[in-house]
Amino acid sequence: MATPVTVDRLTQELERLKSEMDAGKLKHGEYDQRLGRIIQELRENKVDADRPRLKTMLDDLSARGVITPAVRTHLEKKLGLS
Repeated sequence: MATPVTVDRLTQELERLKSEMDAGKLKHGEYDQRLGRIIQELRENKVDADRPRLKTMLDDLSARGVITPAVRTHLEKKLGLS
């Protein structure tokens, strides 16, 4: 069985994706591909956190502008929070 993804690692991946997009290193399609890979890894390996901790993480990422409302909704569905 694969090692579950930690909340800290998920946060770092999403922050890295945002900073690369802001720096112009990623095109929109590349952002979508990378986000898709992150979500696939979550699906395969699960997340090592409970629902309240995941919601807190998404609240923080949203408040800091790391994820858009659309990305948040997508992640909530994939993480089973909606």
